Amino acid sequence: MSIDPVVPTTLPPSPDPFRLGLRLVDGGATVAVYAAHATAVDVCLFDDEGNETRLPLAGPSYGIWHGFLEGIGAGQRYGFRAAGPWQTRKGHRYNPSRLLLDPYGRGIAGDLVPMTEPSAHAVRSNRDRTDSSPYVPRTVAVADPAAPLQHPKPRTPWRDTVIYETHVKGFTHDMPGVPEDLRGTYAGLAHPTSIEYLTGLGITAVELLPIHAFASEPHLEGLGLGNYWGYSTMNFFTPHAPYATRAAQDSGPEAIRDEFRGMVDLLHAAGIEVILDVVYNHTCEGGWGDRVLSWRGLDNLAYYRHNPMNPQHYDDVTGTGNSLDFGHPAVVKMALDSLRYWTDVMGVDGFRFDLAVTLGRTMNGFSSDHPFLVALTSDPSLGSSKLIAEPWDIGLGGWQVGNFPAPMGEWNDRFRDYVRTFWLESGAAKVGARDHATAPELATRLAGSADLFAHTEPYGLRGPAASINFVTAHDGFTAYDLTAYNGKHNEANGEENRDGSDNNRSFNHGVEGPTDDEAVMTARRRSLRNMLGTLLLSAGTPMLLGGDEFGRTQKGNNNAYCQDSDISWFDWNLADWQRDLKDTVAYLISLRSQHPVLKPATFYDGVDRDPRDDLFRADSAWFTVEGEHEDEDWWEDPSTRVVQFMRSLSEEGRADALLIVNGSRADADVTIPDDDGAYWRLAWDSAWESIAERTDELTQPGSTLSMEAMSLRLYLSDT
Repeated sequence: MSIDPVVPTTLPPSPDPFRLGLRLVDGGATVAVYAAHATAVDVCLFDDEGNETRLPLAGPSYGIWHGFLEGIGAGQRYGFRAAGPWQTRKGHRYNPSRLLLDPYGRGIAGDLVPMTEPSAHAVRSNRDRTDSSPYVPRTVAVADPAAPLQHPKPRTPWRDTVIYETHVKGFTHDMPGVPEDLRGTYAGLAHPTSIEYLTGLGITAVELLPIHAFASEPHLEGLGLGNYWGYSTMNFFTPHAPYATRAAQDSGPEAIRDEFRGMVDLLHAAGIEVILDVVYNHTCEGGWGDRVLSWRGLDNLAYYRHNPMNPQHYDDVTGTGNSLDFGHPAVVKMALDSLRYWTDVMGVDGFRFDLAVTLGRTMNGFSSDHPFLVALTSDPSLGSSKLIAEPWDIGLGGWQVGNFPAPMGEWNDRFRDYVRTFWLESGAAKVGARDHATAPELATRLAGSADLFAHTEPYGLRGPAASINFVTAHDGFTAYDLTAYNGKHNEANGEENRDGSDNNRSFNHGVEGPTDDEAVMTARRRSLRNMLGTLLLSAGTPMLLGGDEFGRTQKGNNNAYCQDSDISWFDWNLADWQRDLKDTVAYLISLRSQHPVLKPATFYDGVDRDPRDDLFRADSAWFTVEGEHEDEDWWEDPSTRVVQFMRSLSEEGRADALLIVNGSRADADVTIPDDDGAYWRLAWDSAWESIAERTDELTQPGSTLSMEAMSLRLYLSDT
């Protein structure tokens, strides 16, 4: 249907036009929206029967259209319509037939028409005059929370942080002990059963896959699938409604918001921080001919990156069809306002920025001094939050690991790739001489990746905690699947196994997929413990993919973004070996918590902290299999696969640590360095199938011991 003309009733201007969004105040609401290239903008109010009243806004004031709505209260459904030029070669795509969500909206109600429906043409970016309002959601006015959260933020120091990356729905979808009506919801994640599990494991922070309101990509709808991960944002201020309980959804956006805040509050009460995976680099509107839901209809040229020589085309550095333009002040302001809302109002403790290089791009490429990054890290609220960059995108110069400003942390893909390579590709999977040096790279990753994160002024300003160490994440194989599959098995995604990475660095240990062969399973479990042990015993901030602690499988799918199914949901029916693995991970996390030597705050320099006192060892030292100090020839020898890493805090009463890596496929006789120090107590051996095998074995410096092939040991000094 077409839009009927409406006799306008012009709104009085807003008393605060720079306060964007619809804000409830005494007597009504202020409303303001950025649309600098528009010639007119209406706010559209809907009554309970769906009837629409359009009211022209005043403006533009510095690109902002604004007004005061008398008598408006919580629950009011609304949207915007923007008129302006249709000049695609200049980047303008205005069509007042399209009803638009408020970019600053605090609540959303209603459904978006699937793009497979014949009516979907009404929401596309074209000049069609069909009214889109029957086919798109409404923004809903939401009152500010009545009270602050009850529990303070834990503010866990970086060096004590252990991150658990998980999915709100998948984590509790089948979790025993969580009531059926709470499973897969915000409330389910905050249920005592969930919290007991996380605290028992030793987790200090959950990093949640996107919970901003999102929509599925059209091509997934065509395949009969949907977006499960959530990297397709529809609004940056609204929690995704389907993750709320049915009761909260029926009660409306305020109840959904309050359920999310309640989850945060209960996690805080248990000492667990909440980090959100946020997607400010692109939106669900897709490429130039796709949907018009908000930003594209308000000001396509301002919100999105365009080719400067040909503005009708997007400069897509995300691979999603569009990229938000962080060279534009309106975009920077929107992102900062959204982040402040989530930290100040919703109570979250930090953010992981998806494809964060896009957020620091100028027309000349990435800049660590980008205005957004400067504002983010210096903001009174945000600068003290945990800020984590995924330091790459697909644009030119898109790999920027180590180049984000303090106090940000960064995902360390070099750690991920090398741990996989060392234990699987060039370890368990390969026999004979190696064709590349392995020891220097391994040592660098174990010691906190100073090559990537220490080049600041002054040197080492961020410390090893800036390296977010991980072996697996949502994107790719689970840890178990790394040991069970040589290749991806993404057939369920409907793309004939073409999607997903081929750079898995995995090894199936002789059998592809499930097997009853006990020798194969034993080898897989050893490799799992080696990788997870390396993760949890290295300097830096460890991030554990949810479910890796018990060997969760995705059946070989390394791109499960569209699998809202048992491929992605956690299976809590654990075999004995899975319980043993979970106990091992919890034990390693407890060792990390108890012993500061395993989580250094500064980069190592290899120098005694107090050279006048020979009782103290250097803060770090490397030794050969014979117990001798390393030398250049040893480092550069491609056959070096046994490494001893000694660490010390030089603090009386604190244990030193000796990590011994036998990455060869043969048992090794290893001589403990003879330094006249205290005896060493064996704290953990990856050869142990269960922590129940632990002993209180003491070893004298200078002793020679036998170490099993492909294994990892941790010794702590007997204090």
